[in-house]
Amino acid sequence: MDPRLDIIFARRSIRAYSTEPVSEDDIQSLLQAGMAAPSASNRQPWHFVVITDRQQLRALADVHPYGKMIADAGLGIAVCGDPQASDMWVQDCSAATENILIAVAGLGLGGVWLGCHGRPERERAVRQVLGIPERFGVLSLLSIGHPGEEKPPRTQYDPSRVHRQAW
Repeated sequence: MDPRLDIIFARRSIRAYSTEPVSEDDIQSLLQAGMAAPSASNRQPWHFVVITDRQQLRALADVHPYGKMIADAGLGIAVCGDPQASDMWVQDCSAATENILIAVAGLGLGGVWLGCHGRPERERAVRQVLGIPERFGVLSLLSIGHPGEEKPPRTQYDPSRVHRQAW
């Protein structure tokens, strides 16, 4: 693995957290990283809902079928997009989500991407818990905190999936 890319290889899905809260400075840095993502025609269709309230985090854990860990996280971020601002909102918000997750690793935090878009029942449930207006799409829910588990850096490079010049 190329050491210049260590931050990318260090990004792993972390589902266990300590009780230490995520600082407001770290939250701000994560949001700045998310908003540094590229977007089609620079429309920046993203909106972020920041959740640190334990009751809200538990409510999200109750409604997302794979999100039980967010109940113990120090931070949740719902990444939402405005389809009226851009018909590329899914791609743009996906780039923002990955930027946040790489920044999570860079700050020594842990996090995991919980998918919502494409699953209407998940979008509806998260929208209801967080009061997200109907016109906005809910792409993802991020569970973030100080890691309570360690995973080694890795790549999942598979040369059989690489095609050159043509398929």
